[in-house]
Amino acid sequence: MDVTVVVTGPAGVGKTALAAQWLRGLAGRFPDGQLYADLRGYAPGGPADPAEALGAFLRAFGITPVPGSLEEATALWRSLAADRRIAVLLDNASTAAQVRPLLPGSDHAVVVVTSRRRLTGLGIDGAVFRPLGLLAREASTEILAERVGERRVADESAAAAEVVDACAGLPLAICLAAARIAARPVQSLAVTAEVLGRGTERLATLNVEGETVQDLLDASCEVLDADAARLYGLLGLLPFAEFTLEVAAVVADVDLIAADHLLDGLIDVHLLEEVGPGRFHFHDLVRLHARACGARLRDASTGCAAADRIVDWYLASATAAEAIVSPSHRTLARDYCGRSVHPAREFEDDAQALGWLDQERDRLADVLRWSAERGRNAAAWQLADAMWPLFLRLRPARLWVEAHRVGLRAARADGDRLGELRMLTSGGNGLRNAGESAEAAQWFTEALDLARELAHPLAQADALYGLSQTHRVAGRLDEAADCLRQVVHLRESEDYVRGSALARLAYGEVLLTADRAVEAVGPIERAHHELSSIRDDYEAARAMAFLGLAHGRLGAFGRAEACIGEALTGFRARLSVHWEARTLEFAGEVEEWRGRPAAARTRFEQSLARYQEVGAAAEAARLAGRLAAYGVDSAVTPRPGDAGG
Repeated sequence: MDVTVVVTGPAGVGKTALAAQWLRGLAGRFPDGQLYADLRGYAPGGPADPAEALGAFLRAFGITPVPGSLEEATALWRSLAADRRIAVLLDNASTAAQVRPLLPGSDHAVVVVTSRRRLTGLGIDGAVFRPLGLLAREASTEILAERVGERRVADESAAAAEVVDACAGLPLAICLAAARIAARPVQSLAVTAEVLGRGTERLATLNVEGETVQDLLDASCEVLDADAARLYGLLGLLPFAEFTLEVAAVVADVDLIAADHLLDGLIDVHLLEEVGPGRFHFHDLVRLHARACGARLRDASTGCAAADRIVDWYLASATAAEAIVSPSHRTLARDYCGRSVHPAREFEDDAQALGWLDQERDRLADVLRWSAERGRNAAAWQLADAMWPLFLRLRPARLWVEAHRVGLRAARADGDRLGELRMLTSGGNGLRNAGESAEAAQWFTEALDLARELAHPLAQADALYGLSQTHRVAGRLDEAADCLRQVVHLRESEDYVRGSALARLAYGEVLLTADRAVEAVGPIERAHHELSSIRDDYEAARAMAFLGLAHGRLGAFGRAEACIGEALTGFRARLSVHWEARTLEFAGEVEEWRGRPAAARTRFEQSLARYQEVGAAAEAARLAGRLAAYGVDSAVTPRPGDAGG
């Protein structure tokens, strides 16, 4: 049965080696011979003419002279191959049209085609496609050990791991690095690891006898049309390796259809991989190459304009999400470089908006840092401000703090006092949630002084609210209550209903902490009523959670259970994992007061799982301690990069 297998993958991934080894293992099945042709799809002189390969095949079977026309040679080749059991390796193919005349069309032949392109056109010829991916870390280490010696790798395991990581799973890169190391038997592996760690130098360092990873990637770029090559370089300027179709459209300054076409050209030659619907990713070494290609654009008007478009698009999209999820927070101006032709991302509801912020959190953080590095200080602090719903709802504590440290420096450099004030108060909340109470108190104090200087009552209230929370965490409950009474007065004087309701809710929490549940019910119920009246469902759910806790302490367990159930429903609908975890913890406490230890344990286990999901280390440790009292050994595994709650 005739079989054609197309093996595709990026340059240096080992397509030829894999295909050749597979065919060698099947040599006994092809007594009439195995044929090989290098179609030179990416050679400097251009792809080989299929007639050239056909001539070689025919001469291998003693046919001379070879017919002059491609059609005659193809017909003769297929007649010759019809009854023979042969295997054919067509290496480095460029297009389906180049391959098609070389297919023997025999029921007894196997053809393997390798290409950096996908060659989907061969599907009509019955081909099957096998994309070849990157090596796992373990396999890469095994190749390195085979080439330089297991003892050498074992003795310098840390340096060997750095070499493997620098090669990023690309077999050619690993083989080139291994050859470099093997040629220097007295040199430490750490020297190669250090050289490979120097950014774009990695591409030139991976060089043996003139063959480099850079040469292979250069060859892949040479087949791109001008627009795709331009996009490749511009994408290399981005501060992240993974991006969406929308981002590519913004970078290229084209519409989505045109961007999809250009990306398809990059994917076709394996300079880019699609990792999900509308999401794309650069391999580490390819990204270095793209960055080098984009270097000449970085300071040119083309590169600067593309960078500004990306910053503006992320700022506008995050601001649109903020306006839906936290409309009361969306009060400060936004400074864009120009009128963008690319509209901000649109969101149907707060769940979709918050989901986008979560999905893009790493890119948002990269753009924020990038903005500050590029001197777009206003964009840097405004992006930190626009990310508020992400910080409030999902609690990525380290990112919360880092974003506001960068934002505060940027606001001060920008000379924007209101921006500085917002960074101090919002960042102070992040510091408190990360367990940095002393620094949080310092930020809130600076904010209070600045708000008084600017005669800004609501900003004074925000700073006092933050100070109240640091007092509460430190156990200074009288000071916390005093701050909150001032907050209520300031916000009521400005007719700020939502703000005064939140202050009442916080006051009720302080009373609960002080074991004054009877006094706490009134302010919490009023806060819930006011928040519900303005349709702030998230904060109303928080009030309901505290109301459930208060009723539980007073022994009204039925009312407590109803309140907690309603709060959980609200938090789950709004993807607020942190507050879902806290409400489950409240539910566990209520079950303890009811004398139902098994139910309490279940609730605490559920709470721990949710805290761990968002990397709330302090809260997870607290829940693990609670569960230890029930004889449960719970491992605390916070999400990488996050801490606090």
